[in-house]
Amino acid sequence: MKENTTASSVLPVAPTRGRLRPLGLDEVRITGGFWARRRHVNATATLDHCRDWEERVGWTGNFKAAVEGRIQHDRRGREFADSDVYKLLEAMAWERGHPADPALEDTIAAAQEPDGYLNTAYGRPGQQPRYSDLEWGHELYCYGHLIQAGVAQARARGEAALAKTARRAADHVCAMFGKGGIESVCGHPVIETALVELARLTGEQRYLDQAALFIARRGQGTLADGEFGRAYYQDDIPVRDATVLRGHAVRALYLASGAVDVAVETGDVELLAAVVRQWETTVARRTYLTGGMGSHHRDESFGDDFVLPPDRAYSETCAGVASVMLSWRLLLATGEPRFADLAERTLFNVVAASPSEDGRSFFYANTLHRRRRGTVPPPDTDSPRAESSLRAPWFAVSCCPTNVARTLAVLPAYLATTDGSGIQLHQYADAEITTGGIALRVTTDYPYDGRVTIRIDRAPAHPWTLSLRVPAWAQGTETWLTAPDGSRRAVAPGTAEVTRVFRPGDEVRLELPVLARWLTPDPRIDAIRGTVAVQRGPLVYCAESTDLPGEQEVDAIRVDPSAAPEDGEDGSVAVVGEITAQPDAPWPYHPLDGARATGGDPTRIVLVPYHSWANRGPSTMRVWLPTLD
Repeated sequence: MKENTTASSVLPVAPTRGRLRPLGLDEVRITGGFWARRRHVNATATLDHCRDWEERVGWTGNFKAAVEGRIQHDRRGREFADSDVYKLLEAMAWERGHPADPALEDTIAAAQEPDGYLNTAYGRPGQQPRYSDLEWGHELYCYGHLIQAGVAQARARGEAALAKTARRAADHVCAMFGKGGIESVCGHPVIETALVELARLTGEQRYLDQAALFIARRGQGTLADGEFGRAYYQDDIPVRDATVLRGHAVRALYLASGAVDVAVETGDVELLAAVVRQWETTVARRTYLTGGMGSHHRDESFGDDFVLPPDRAYSETCAGVASVMLSWRLLLATGEPRFADLAERTLFNVVAASPSEDGRSFFYANTLHRRRRGTVPPPDTDSPRAESSLRAPWFAVSCCPTNVARTLAVLPAYLATTDGSGIQLHQYADAEITTGGIALRVTTDYPYDGRVTIRIDRAPAHPWTLSLRVPAWAQGTETWLTAPDGSRRAVAPGTAEVTRVFRPGDEVRLELPVLARWLTPDPRIDAIRGTVAVQRGPLVYCAESTDLPGEQEVDAIRVDPSAAPEDGEDGSVAVVGEITAQPDAPWPYHPLDGARATGGDPTRIVLVPYHSWANRGPSTMRVWLPTLD
């Protein structure tokens, strides 16, 4: 792996090696369009919403209770509640327009023990001892999010309080879990990615060594077997030997991200190849059309190959965030655009689907088929159910709102990279990019329109290469690239490049075929055999009862895939089909040549982007649509 010279310091992921160097928040600015609107809502509504709820349910107050010696009586929230406070602080650090919370940071620092231990659920009088429940206690998991928040603060604001607390906690972890210490791992990975990033920030080798040790220990059976088996927390098979992601989806994806970080920093090509192999198999056999991962509700886990029921899709928002984290790391390590393809799909159809339009309620799980209309959750009560039927303002387990908040806050850092040859654009949004003597502006109405214009404002006097990702969803259609000299050529999915001496005012145009298309599933996915779905550009579409005549239920829909979908000017799509309620019968099975329900008249059925569903009140919804007989 080649060395990276990182010019930006404002980065969530800053590898010292790899194929590509990421551009940071001081080099990329999103200026308009889809993601600018989402980021504005995140900065002006979601961050304050999360802070207010964490205060209301007592999670931030836990640290003050610990300082004042009343934690054993007054602690609130689950054992991992500390982690969501840290994720919010990370999001606030990345969002430069949002004020910091020095009082909270000082209280967190005051709650830290002299040896660096910091957790409000363990270790004090009246609580369980430290590290007495590594399977479920989440102590190292909480450290991981603390360290990530400290790194974010150090890089984005240059402030010291939280970063110092995080480093003391990391030193404690190395002392307690290093060689000769506790020979085990945490039931919920994330400490691995955090330690590697701290090593990148500080240059301290011991943090990288500890992360590598945690990766090597995983899969050795150090954790106790439980009701879901050791595969639940990936302690059944060594990371190097696994061929697919399995168990709890968020844990698996966080662990894989940590393994990539370790592999990149240590030059371990075999470990990197193992994670790539796991990613490939998981994408091919265990991933929903939306990019969502995890089909089991009971244990929030991956199912077996091709077990992807749409109405039982768990597809946790945090798993979507973790998938983007993994894909981004693999892209930086390898330079292969397929990783950016999955990141794009997941961002638009999982991460963007979670928050409501006002940024104050969220989906925890992201089903692809809602059979019953949801109920509006009370605005002043946290939801006890992760699979709530409508977006809820808060959850008893609220990992997802803060995860979405920190992802949107740092999203510009996922748009572009550089290497020795030039600049690479991986995600498309109105943006300004300035790095290494090059300044350019991106203008587009993506994802609703496929025209992307890149205008060069400043450039060096020597040739360099502008690389543009051509998404995999454009396969089989016409995609065009126009160079500054006016020459126009067809390009295929992958990477399109223009190499020349650019001058101020030069423009490069990419024309992507954002047209609605029918998709059919792999026949091995039993749950959706005999159905079709619509995708337009990177957006997956769905039918919602709100758009049906008389708000009939979506399960009455049958569509005709022989008729091409019709693109609407408002971003909707219309398809031809019938809306026919099936008659009740005493027995639901019939001979193949038996009587069927009478077909209805052909009608126009409006579909909407999946990420927008349930913003207009309770409804039924489905992505995969049965076809006419």
